[in-house]
Amino acid sequence: MLKVGLEIHGYLNTNEKLFCRCKVLHGKKHSESNVNICPVCTGQPGSKPLLPNTEAVKKVIEIAIILGCRISPEGLWQRKHYSWPDLPKGFQSTISGPHSVPSGTGGKFMGIRIKECHLEEDPAAWNPITGEVDYNRSGAPLVEIVTEPDFKTSEEVVSWLGNLMSTLSYVSAIDKKSGLKADVNVSITGGERVEIKNINSFRKIKEAIDLEFTRQEKNPPKIEETRTYDEEKKMTVLMRTKDSAMDYRFISEPDLPVLKISQVLINEIKKSIPKLPFEKMKKLVTKYKIEKRYAEILTKRLSLVELFEELVKKVKPEIAIPWVSVELLGVANYNKMDVDEIDINPEHFTKLLLAVESGKISELKAKDILRGWAKGSSPPEKEIEEGKKIELKEIDKIAKEVIKENEKAVKDYKAGQKNSLNFLIGEIMKKSGKRAGFKETREALLGILG
Repeated sequence: MLKVGLEIHGYLNTNEKLFCRCKVLHGKKHSESNVNICPVCTGQPGSKPLLPNTEAVKKVIEIAIILGCRISPEGLWQRKHYSWPDLPKGFQSTISGPHSVPSGTGGKFMGIRIKECHLEEDPAAWNPITGEVDYNRSGAPLVEIVTEPDFKTSEEVVSWLGNLMSTLSYVSAIDKKSGLKADVNVSITGGERVEIKNINSFRKIKEAIDLEFTRQEKNPPKIEETRTYDEEKKMTVLMRTKDSAMDYRFISEPDLPVLKISQVLINEIKKSIPKLPFEKMKKLVTKYKIEKRYAEILTKRLSLVELFEELVKKVKPEIAIPWVSVELLGVANYNKMDVDEIDINPEHFTKLLLAVESGKISELKAKDILRGWAKGSSPPEKEIEEGKKIELKEIDKIAKEVIKENEKAVKDYKAGQKNSLNFLIGEIMKKSGKRAGFKETREALLGILG
């Protein structure tokens, strides 16, 4: 039987590093290496860390609460030693290890037990091929979430991770643009545990688990190992035998005081956490009678579900749902943007949908207006007035022109090719500047064609 546990590392969504005032910037934001650095995050002799970033501490507590963990009132910083070029001090400062109590312990999230979650700093980025080290991310605040080996399939792992990231996005706890890294622990009945290090996408996590499961079934491991996933060769590769806590030589960090967490702070953070996806899902399905497939789309983003909840104060849910879950997402995808980057004022969107609902403008015209909001919405009254539906007699006039210009399509329709009717409708709507409604256009066209 397959057993899988995860050690998930996520970049906390903070402005500054954990023990210095250097800015935290990840991924494509960096124009060059080694610019957001100082003596502290590069481990210069004589440099001392500042007190831990308060923003990072609160984020970890927030995550621990969401995961259902017990919050430790005290956290002892420890030095976790290992000698790699990406760790200039020769150790990592972390609230974990044999002499510390992690920030959160004993939780449960969507049926999976959480062993612990804790705060630590990120190493630098080392390129083993060129030997270059970029310290821009050195000292960035990380949360590590450790699960028990409760997963039974790779599909279960990927589904759970998706729900975890969606939930944490509700409180902006994780820097989603930086993604996550996961160490995946895989074992089968009768074999020792194997850890696969630093996998950075859901697809790779699934592939690595499936490949390692197949490998272990053929030859169950006799000793614990640390391996890496070679995506090109589609195999896991031995790195070393598994390190133990003793190998890391954990000692208390003399330069950092015990981190004390008051119950007052914990209560304040609890009150600030919004309703989470599963709670929003229940509300959408029960109160608004939304189909589960649409509810799942909405609840993946807090911004989407909150926008929907604003719209349905004045717009019928059945009208609002396709515009938020399909049309708005379509605009984001077309412009290669994250939907959160589109600044939509709920009041503007409400006026647009009410114009559609009342029949003042066609859906096609409304979609045109929505597409124009890719860089931010604006009051739509003028566009609605200019784009309001035309009279039936004008639709009749345009329809006759289109029929005259497309004799072949008319013959094809009369010969039984139904798609030709949709072509003619499209031509009429195009010629009307999308001011002709679909229903009215179809009725007018059929009336002429007989």
